[in-house]
Amino acid sequence: MIWFKEYTLQDINAINRNTLASHLEMEFIGIDENSLRASMPVDERTKQPAGLLHGGASAALAETLGSVGSYLVIDNSKQACVGLELNINHVRGVTGGKVNGIATPEHLGKTTHIWNIRIENEKNQLVAISRLTMMILDKSS
Repeated sequence: MIWFKEYTLQDINAINRNTLASHLEMEFIGIDENSLRASMPVDERTKQPAGLLHGGASAALAETLGSVGSYLVIDNSKQACVGLELNINHVRGVTGGKVNGIATPEHLGKTTHIWNIRIENEKNQLVAISRLTMMILDKSS
């Protein structure tokens, strides 16, 4: 298990209260030994003017998944994590329903974490693929 301690979905969803993630109704829906899952509705908050899921909303879901993933891996009393770089490729448009993201670590080092995030529609078709690099900082510095 990669997580610093055992977390429930209730614990994880509480982390995002009063944030962009809560405004966009992102919800963490799964955690296992080495991955984290979340969903987000495709609605008036997350669509662009043409009626498709906004690429920025997909990027927000990807960054939220990877950032929270790193948060759950580190000892938050001694360390903090911040986003360093996000790359995302948009593959398929979505006009409604929900999208689901899954984040899995590619690298969990002392000073950086790299997460792969796959976003799919309700038919499990690829919508976007992303890679997020997180910087891990010591709070004493």
